[in-house]
Amino acid sequence: MKLRLSHVVRLLRTVGTVVLLASTSASAQAPAKPAPRPAAPPKAEANLLQLMRGILYPASNVIFAAQEDLSKQPAPPDASTSPNPLTTTYGGWQAVENAALALSESANLVMMPGRMCSNGKPVPIGRADWVKDVQKLREAGRTAYAAAKKKDTEAMVDVSGTISDACSACHDVYREKKGGIQDRCLP
Repeated sequence: MKLRLSHVVRLLRTVGTVVLLASTSASAQAPAKPAPRPAAPPKAEANLLQLMRGILYPASNVIFAAQEDLSKQPAPPDASTSPNPLTTTYGGWQAVENAALALSESANLVMMPGRMCSNGKPVPIGRADWVKDVQKLREAGRTAYAAAKKKDTEAMVDVSGTISDACSACHDVYREKKGGIQDRCLP
């Protein structure tokens, strides 16, 4: 039997297609790699008081300082080692922006399951008023960030009031207690 060249070409194409399909099918049937193990859920390291003193209080103070001319902050001998966030290498308005973002992000930390108050009671993350007040904190940080990007000291006066209001909303209910520290985090 004599094959024409056109038949040989057609036969080679068919064989090539079969080989391609077989290799594709084999690779599709290869065992899948096991799914990566999920990361452990985040764990609260600090109690609420430590979180407030370590992040929220210092960040708020940076924003409150921006109600005045930031250029009047005394320059440190070495900005890279300055303990004042406003006079570090990333000081000035950049520090105010960062502080505002820290306030907004801290809303996530305040709502982290498992966080305890300094008296050992759980942070009331399931209460509607707590959730609403934490959202005020987040929004206050966003508002402060917008004002800081404009480098507007007058806007920072209004923002400082917004932040104070957000803090007071929660403190009035959960912090300032007649029974003292042992009653904190209770409505």
